[in-house]
Amino acid sequence: MAKSFWRDILYLQMPQTKSAKKALRVSRRRAGVNSLVSQKVKTALSLARKKISLENIKKAESLLDQAAKKRVIPKKRASRLKSRLAKLLKKTKSEKKTKPPKKTKKLKKKAS
Repeated sequence: MAKSFWRDILYLQMPQTKSAKKALRVSRRRAGVNSLVSQKVKTALSLARKKISLENIKKAESLLDQAAKKRVIPKKRASRLKSRLAKLLKKTKSEKKTKPPKKTKKLKKKAS
């Protein structure tokens, strides 16, 4: 039989004891909260990458810290993503600073 069949059978079994029923309720509640937090993080990251601004990056970093604190994502992953966002911001700032100089009009020499 396929793995998915056994996985479905195991998922469909209901807990028997009182503590197991409570554990199921708790795990479902936590899964719902975790999915909301991770979805917020994903949208903030995509917005920060598309529209690179200090405000968007700060918001994304804040959400990453919150997700790591709640253990939705690992601390090191949050740190790595924050580092990449900071690197991206630094890159865009340096590109803005090094704009090519304005072209000046060349003066024509008069024939004497």
